[in-house]
Amino acid sequence: MSKATFFRQSGWMMFATVVGGAMMWLVHPLSKVIGKAEYSQYGALLSLIMMIPVGPLGVMFVQQTALALANDRRRQLTGMIRMAWLGTFVLWLVAAALALWFQKDILVALKLTQPAALWATLLVALGSLWLPIFFGLLQGEQNFLWLGWTSIINGAGRVGAAAFIVLTLGGLAAGVMTGAALGLAVTLAVSIWQTRDLWRGPAEPFDWRKLLAQVGPLMIGFGAFQILFSGDTMFAQHYFDAEETGSYVAAGTLSRALVWVVGPLTAVMFPKIIHSAAKAEKTDLLAVTLGCTAALAVGGAVALWIVAPYVVPIVYNASYSAVAIKVLPWYAGAMVVLALTNVLLSNLLGRGQFRVVPWVAVLAVAYAWALTRHHSSLVMVLQTAGLFGLLALGVCVWFTWGGRAGKPLTP
Repeated sequence: MSKATFFRQSGWMMFATVVGGAMMWLVHPLSKVIGKAEYSQYGALLSLIMMIPVGPLGVMFVQQTALALANDRRRQLTGMIRMAWLGTFVLWLVAAALALWFQKDILVALKLTQPAALWATLLVALGSLWLPIFFGLLQGEQNFLWLGWTSIINGAGRVGAAAFIVLTLGGLAAGVMTGAALGLAVTLAVSIWQTRDLWRGPAEPFDWRKLLAQVGPLMIGFGAFQILFSGDTMFAQHYFDAEETGSYVAAGTLSRALVWVVGPLTAVMFPKIIHSAAKAEKTDLLAVTLGCTAALAVGGAVALWIVAPYVVPIVYNASYSAVAIKVLPWYAGAMVVLALTNVLLSNLLGRGQFRVVPWVAVLAVAYAWALTRHHSSLVMVLQTAGLFGLLALGVCVWFTWGGRAGKPLTP
């Protein structure tokens, strides 16, 4: 793979991520139309969807697709896809039956005024279970063209359908969730069609033990990173009042965008690293990705520090501005460190060098414990986050270049 190909694919994915994310965000201004009460219901339903642990499923299929294509094990991958597809559907059927059985209790607990909002949410839940499978397949086979387009289609379909239902048909929270379901349906249709060569045709059984040995450390490693990346918000919400938490979330939204924008670089790198490791090919992809990530993240953080005093008061409530501007430099710095950690950790896990996993997992647990002890101010929370981010970065540097990565797991 040439550097030109990497930059073209990464640039496209960054563009698609920004456009798709912006369209997703455009759903929220509909709150002015549906009202605070209905928007609160939508927020509660959205939180339910976000609690579905689908991240590991997507990562698993990125890894297994890249390995299967590198080692000519397509039929085993086909069997795996079909089993996951059917298995998630059965799980959803059980959950949906329970939700409809306890519908009255759920409506009361979530203060929902329309049962249709719950039904639409169940459809969104099904799409949210299936989407990581097919996004993982697209990423694993390095079909970044359609991975990017499906991200844009998802955002455009969601906001377009929701806006039409709310503005034309008078839909409320149920209308917004129905829009999300329709957007997911179109996205799934496109991604399923684009990956048809992987799930159609003859299938073969696969080795469950080998699969768990490959996937288990991957899930633990990325799960630990997710705690380092987003655990602070949960603790801040617990220990601080609503006004301070609002300021913290405002600063966090802008700062996390640094990782969100440079994330596509790692997303493009990850399956390529898996493929090159399986083929025992040498590549300088890590150096290229790390350098670009550092340049973009540091440059973005500096720009954020400069424009924050002008942007924050425009975007957020005036009462949030002072505190948000104060904590933003600490937040942005912590995110820069985690962006670099993500690159190194993805490289190690992509190469099957799993000795780093226990260390990162221990750091994640220690980080959560530290936040329960050191939270006298929002700045201290971020200082704690930055410290553990640096420790995680140091561990990844050591295992990458210190000769302690160990023998890669045989694909």
